[in-house]
Amino acid sequence: MNNDLVIYKSEENYAIITIKNGKANAISHEVVDGLNESLDKAVKENKVVILTGQNGIFSAGFDLKVMTKSPESAKELVTKGSKLSLKMLSFPQPIIVACSGHAIAKGAFLLLSSDYRIGVEGDFKIGLNEVMIGMTMHNAGIAIAKARLSEVYLNRSVNNAEIYNPKQAIDAGFLDLVVPESHLLPTAIKVAGMFSKLNKKAHAETKLKVRKQHLENLEKAIELDLAGDISINP
Repeated sequence: MNNDLVIYKSEENYAIITIKNGKANAISHEVVDGLNESLDKAVKENKVVILTGQNGIFSAGFDLKVMTKSPESAKELVTKGSKLSLKMLSFPQPIIVACSGHAIAKGAFLLLSSDYRIGVEGDFKIGLNEVMIGMTMHNAGIAIAKARLSEVYLNRSVNNAEIYNPKQAIDAGFLDLVVPESHLLPTAIKVAGMFSKLNKKAHAETKLKVRKQHLENLEKAIELDLAGDISINP
């Protein structure tokens, strides 16, 4: 199953979901739709999810053509992306991200929305650049960052748009592990094998308990974003 931009491949114990959308691997409406469909399929198949991108790039964030078209257009896509993060954070199956390179803005938020994040060694940029590109950080973004980043890195990442290399990204809370590029998928598959041994019901119910307050905060933040404006300032 795929919509050309999101490829779903089912294996015995896991499913690999790959984002393939141009040089920046941008998160567009079609990509979000493809990710939602793929996640729904993984639930039906009872599969651990491995989410990955293309060589050298996981995702550079939302499609800027859509984001700069109009404030309404930006709000629509950001809201859709926030709801995807809410779905991922409350997802009944474990989600592993095999971060294949750069992960900026919504690309980094996808890291913060999953259960285990493996990055690749190299000169890659990971972080939240919204303030740098003239976007006041949306409420949902702040809620996701607060749930997963330490207080010190929260301010450095969200307010100051500080960008990290993969090793620094572990300290900040964007990644859990960094491996050589050739080990990325084999390591993700090994972790998926370990996660497939978890009791799925216990994992799903425990995740919801651990994240209860954060999920409620994120739901409220999405409502606040819908009531306000989201746009990129020159």
